Amino acid sequence: MPVTVRRSIELIGLFVLGAIVQAERTIIMPLLMAFFFSLLLLPVFRFFRKLRVPEAIAIFLPILLLTIVVVLIIWLFSSQVGALLDDFPHIQRTVSKHLDSLSVWVSNSTGFSPTDQLKFIDEQSGKLFSSMGTILRSAAGSLTGLIIFVGLLPIYIYLIMLYRNLFVKFFLMWFKPAEYSNVEEGIRQTEKMVKNYLIGLLVQIAYIIILLGGTLMIFGIQNALLIGIIFAFLNLIPYLGALIGNILGVLITLASSEKIADILIVLGAIAVVQFLDNNILMPRIVGGQVKINPLTSILGIIVGGSMAGISGMFLAMPVLSVLKIIFDRSAHYKKWGVLLGDDRPAKGLVQT
Repeated sequence: MPVTVRRSIELIGLFVLGAIVQAERTIIMPLLMAFFFSLLLLPVFRFFRKLRVPEAIAIFLPILLLTIVVVLIIWLFSSQVGALLDDFPHIQRTVSKHLDSLSVWVSNSTGFSPTDQLKFIDEQSGKLFSSMGTILRSAAGSLTGLIIFVGLLPIYIYLIMLYRNLFVKFFLMWFKPAEYSNVEEGIRQTEKMVKNYLIGLLVQIAYIIILLGGTLMIFGIQNALLIGIIFAFLNLIPYLGALIGNILGVLITLASSEKIADILIVLGAIAVVQFLDNNILMPRIVGGQVKINPLTSILGIIVGGSMAGISGMFLAMPVLSVLKIIFDRSAHYKKWGVLLGDDRPAKGLVQT
């Protein structure tokens, strides 16, 4: 088959696969998430099997531990949000003062009088409330999808772990016996990469919450732990998450404090923690498990988000990493692995 025809088929197949994921994301994303979590839980499962625990129970116990961890995280986050809402009268007064100051600044800078500003806000509020029904229906649909997602996830994890050998056998049947050793090595490398990457992310969440939340508490910042939790989880989205986390941290601080110094403290603490995370802590924990270049990472996150929402953004990096492992071990698709990677070739072929 000519090379140009093969490349065209590959690109068409890529677009078709993306369309299938986007159209059937409510089915595919829980399966994909369950696949990665099952790889994370395999060492725990093997530990129980060494203790001669029956297979069904040895699969159920890691899922139970994962469920407990998730419930504790949700409880911690909801308790902090509840504490924020309990202080709503103070937040309302603080936000009113900030809006008054902003109104005066806009009036002095642009000549847009407070009366015109209120008129503009009323008009925009009317438009917002007119579309509130659509927003609520969309939110209800998202909530239903989330409930289905969470409900199916442990079932999928259990079945994937139970029938793991069947899936491996099915995968090997697509290759010639001479290629089995290479395929098996790729499977082991994928399992190791996903396990180390996900464990690294869990450790990253823990120390960012402790470092950032603890630092802000020392400086007396209100809702310090909530800011730490939000930033820790958003930081899981490379490049884009940290920016959103900074913005939300500032907004939460503005809602609870009238001091500009508190905003500077929050931004400074986030900058220091992020520097430690990017340059000292995370490289030692993950150890270069995911070698994807920044351009591909950002594009993958954006594409994943557009196809499957927040879950697609979180899964973009491990999916790209698995694809790179597959491409690097395939003679036909090795060039795609080079494109995804971050190894810049030395000058020689084409001088730039």
